[in-house]
Amino acid sequence: MTTAAHDVTVAVIQAAPVLFDGPATLSKAVRLTAEAAARGAQLVLFPEAFIPAYPRGLSFGTVVGSRSRSGRELWRRYREQAVDVPGPMTEALGAAAARHRVFLAMGVIERDETAGGTLYCTLLTFGPDGRLLGRHRKLKPTAAERVIWGEGDGSTLTVVDTPFGRLGGLICWENYMPLARMALYGKGVDIWLAPTADARDSWTATLRHIACEGRCFVLGGNQFVTRAMMPPEVLELEDMAAAPEILSAGGSAIVSPLGDVLAGPVWNREETLLATLDMSEVPRARFDFDVTGHYARPDVFTLIVNEHPRPAVTYVRDKPAETNPPDDDHPGHTPLVE
Repeated sequence: MTTAAHDVTVAVIQAAPVLFDGPATLSKAVRLTAEAAARGAQLVLFPEAFIPAYPRGLSFGTVVGSRSRSGRELWRRYREQAVDVPGPMTEALGAAAARHRVFLAMGVIERDETAGGTLYCTLLTFGPDGRLLGRHRKLKPTAAERVIWGEGDGSTLTVVDTPFGRLGGLICWENYMPLARMALYGKGVDIWLAPTADARDSWTATLRHIACEGRCFVLGGNQFVTRAMMPPEVLELEDMAAAPEILSAGGSAIVSPLGDVLAGPVWNREETLLATLDMSEVPRARFDFDVTGHYARPDVFTLIVNEHPRPAVTYVRDKPAETNPPDDDHPGHTPLVE
């Protein structure tokens, strides 16, 4: 753990985006950040895929072996509202973080033009100076998410140093991946960020488990979304015919390093959760359990994490062949004798 200030006030935003409208959702995010900062927040976490939407309940016209034209058009519209990194939306988010002197962690759908337009479910972290400090792309989208989002690689397992400790985390069901958790525990995370789309009661148990396992504070943020919030043209889709009125009930919470729930879980409404964290609780919690320290057994178990970027195409320019010096290992060459 880094040498940290003892107290930090954190906010977890449980709210809905303006679904399928990136600029309008950005405006809402900036407003909610300002409101949280006015209440004393120094760190603000938004849910998974907040900008422009988590498209719950939508099939995008896919069945095994076939994709519909209307589904392709819906994905095109979804992609059109996504976030370029860097780009105008990240500049606006950075400006909001700087204006209110907060660390801002935002769940976005990232559009990567260099990869041919693939979308990624991404967590962006901005510093109080407005700089983008970290970008984590979800390593393994869950189930049908794999139809609409690509997979991140180990190069974005980001941990950010702050005056109050190290920030890091995983998105939604990445938090069920033991090796991914261990990779971040090894970087000394003190405040774990867990933006999600999982609104089940059991998710609170996941947050509490990570807190106890990592001996870190855990911030879990989810959206509260109702069917009526969907754009009219989306509501008209066959996918939405049997959708429940509440699409995501929330369940956001803040948990201490010993697994105690400090705020939440909150259900069935928009709300900003606030808590003041005593960062000296982290070393006290690690007194009897440090998952990558005195409670580890590296003589029995080891984990190797590949943090190299893994592009689909690597271009290598030809170089002139290097001439090997003559020696006994190269037949046909006579070693030089002085």
